[in-house]
Amino acid sequence: QVQLVESGGGSVQAGGSLRLSCAVFGYTHSTYCVGWFRQAPGKEREGVATIYTGGGSTYYADSVKGRFAVSQDNAKNTLYLHMNSLKPEDTAMYYCAAAYGFLSRERSLLQYDYKYWGQGTQVTVSS
Repeated sequence: QVQLVESGGGSVQAGGSLRLSCAVFGYTHSTYCVGWFRQAPGKEREGVATIYTGGGSTYYADSVKGRFAVSQDNAKNTLYLHMNSLKPEDTAMYYCAAAYGFLSRERSLLQYDYKYWGQGTQVTVSS
């Protein structure tokens, strides 16, 4: 059974940084796409960053480009979302999700191809 477990959320002031972790358990495929999504109250879920574990390709939403970065630790089966220069508008519940194989940038930032989801971790940025 595939399980994704996020951690690392919290409260931070604008301009601060946080690192989210996504531990992946039970995934039998050696390569897959992991997406980071967020959803603020009253808003649709949006993709912010993705990484393909097979080659390390990364994609970012325009709203976070230059501020967020994704990385992976293959030995730990863990993916990370490094968030810098945080803004109040980054406040949301953040989720990681896994999908089979490689996805283009456009598809990877949409939630439809992702079969497995974590429980989410809250990020709150105050001004």
